[in-house]
Amino acid sequence: MKMNQVTPFVPCSDLSRQIGFYQDVLGFALGFQAENYAFMRRDAVAVRLIEVDKSVDLSTPERETSFYIDVEGIDALYLSLKPKLDLLGKRRVRAPFDQDYGQREFHVIDEDCTLIFFGEAIRG
Repeated sequence: MKMNQVTPFVPCSDLSRQIGFYQDVLGFALGFQAENYAFMRRDAVAVRLIEVDKSVDLSTPERETSFYIDVEGIDALYLSLKPKLDLLGKRRVRAPFDQDYGQREFHVIDEDCTLIFFGEAIRG
């Protein structure tokens, strides 16, 4: 037995806007869309966007969600995304840096404050 993949459900306030972010900024492809749900994929990584009721405020800190995407070639990925990431502003993007626990990472905040970590093991 083995587990193959985790696919997070990511809450969003505006499904169309969030689909646009994942497509246009992060390079995901839309695999399926329903009224309040979308399945997005890039390579072996997938996310499931779920639109929540308009009364839910996803911008408050207690609602913050996050997930981690392990990648290969983190600096090349960052550079390929950088023109679009620059448009988001410094509050939503943290450029690549090395963590004490042996990962090189960059961070991006999506349209509804979900923090996305991209990381790669630092090779000795």
